[in-house]
Amino acid sequence: MRSFLSPGRLGAVVLLLLAVTAGVLFLAPASDTYIFLPDEAHPVAPLISVEGGKGADGAPGGIYYLDVIVRRATLLERLIPSLRKGSDLVPAEAINPSGVSDEVRRQSSLRQMTRSQVVAAAVALRELGYEVTARPTGALIVEIVPDAPADGKLQPTDIVTDLDGNRVRGPADLRRLLRRKPPGSSVTLTVRRGGEVTEVSLVTARDPRERSRPVIGVLPEQATDVRLPIDVRIDTNKVGGPSAGLAFALDVLEELGRDVDRGYKVAVTGAIDLDGAVLPIGGVRQKTIGARRSGVDVMLVPAGENAAEARRHAGGLRVIPVGTFRQAIQKLAALPARAA
Repeated sequence: MRSFLSPGRLGAVVLLLLAVTAGVLFLAPASDTYIFLPDEAHPVAPLISVEGGKGADGAPGGIYYLDVIVRRATLLERLIPSLRKGSDLVPAEAINPSGVSDEVRRQSSLRQMTRSQVVAAAVALRELGYEVTARPTGALIVEIVPDAPADGKLQPTDIVTDLDGNRVRGPADLRRLLRRKPPGSSVTLTVRRGGEVTEVSLVTARDPRERSRPVIGVLPEQATDVRLPIDVRIDTNKVGGPSAGLAFALDVLEELGRDVDRGYKVAVTGAIDLDGAVLPIGGVRQKTIGARRSGVDVMLVPAGENAAEARRHAGGLRVIPVGTFRQAIQKLAALPARAA
């Protein structure tokens, strides 16, 4: 029987199969695993516009924010975890709660970023003596317990405004209204999600530490409608998450004439609350490696475990732990004068 493949054609077929196999290994995502990768530090000044501010002036130093590249890992990255330096493999359930798609998670992350920008501007302007008003508007969902009643039904950045028709002005109202129900009760929450309002029905569960107490498995914070006395605009080009809040607040001060960085390149990570508290964030390992590779001079990190982890990966980079916005300002002011 004659062969339809000459040696040359057979070799081409083999090469094609090898190329397809390599493509699958290098490019095909492993659906149940994500990878965290370091990214470079990004200057904040070009992203911020403040009414009456100076704008980016090209002066030495500057405030830089840090982020993490998050995507689905390829099969090869999953098989060889050390392939990407500074990376971590993370199971899908740690990234997306059950029933939540990548797109829903991304939109939630963008809402977190939007809120962090408003809070950052408010904190910075209060530091400068401006009057900022904040009106309570509900219970902001910041975290959801896996496999709890809220898992797959509520999302981070959802704002609960009513429970069974009763007004919820904040976390205390949410807890008080839930305590009126025995565990196993059905409740209906009115939820503001982005620009939409929806109703979510849940069945409460027993608190494992206090069996008579009903829970839905969320960590709520105060949601507020913040009114700024001057216009502050921040454009991060669809980067999500709350961890750049501290960096934004520091750069708003710079825009309005305060010499915060004092000529240093300052990498900053940390979420910020309306009272100026600096809150812990994730991806510290990747952010520290990214800061180190970017050649910044110092790195501000939330005090505690975040700072301890940053020091483990900092090499020669100076890590400065901070617990509040004012402490961040004071610690930068205490740096030795930078030679011209």
